[in-house]
Amino acid sequence: MSVISLITGASIPVQLVMALLLLSSMFSWYYIFLKVFTLRRAAQQTAEFERQFWSGADLNELYQRAVNARESAGTLERIFEAGFREFTKHRRQPGADVGALMDSTRRAMRATYQREMDKLESSLSFLASVGSVSPYVGLLGTVWGIMNSFRGLANVGQATLSHVAPGIAEALIATAIGLFAAIPAVVAYNRFAGDVTQLAIRFESFTEEFSNILQRQLH
Repeated sequence: MSVISLITGASIPVQLVMALLLLSSMFSWYYIFLKVFTLRRAAQQTAEFERQFWSGADLNELYQRAVNARESAGTLERIFEAGFREFTKHRRQPGADVGALMDSTRRAMRATYQREMDKLESSLSFLASVGSVSPYVGLLGTVWGIMNSFRGLANVGQATLSHVAPGIAEALIATAIGLFAAIPAVVAYNRFAGDVTQLAIRFESFTEEFSNILQRQLH
């Protein structure tokens, strides 16, 4: 009645369900570790650029630094680069309308913001799917295993607990594996969704504050 013997002794459909759940769990743990480092790095880069920006550094110098380090730049730095590039390009045009200039600058920053948020939110939908679906997939394996267990009792003259227990135990392993896959995925999704929301608020606040700074320069 060990766990290994219960898994190997289960029927083929139940074993397929267990294999699917274990594979989903492996992928979810991979994305969990990947997302931990990604969001931690994004938060550190955001804090570093905010420190440089609000320390009174020259905007042209920050822009050149962002252009030179485009591959390793953080999200906030890329938003700044897109906005300042659009602002500088349209500002050089003679007779440029202030309202149109600022709208164009905000749209450029907003487009970069959306692309960067898509990267930060990647794989969160997979974690949400694993967390919500895995218990039901495990339950499907359990129901199938219990059906086979009771079907086997039809060939037994007298049903006792020793006849029923192994089959039910094999079936319940599928539910346990489903919960094993679902619980970490749900916890990680909630944590990462909160972290992404906090970063999004910081990005949006910077976009508005930077737009106000550029608008004051025009006047």
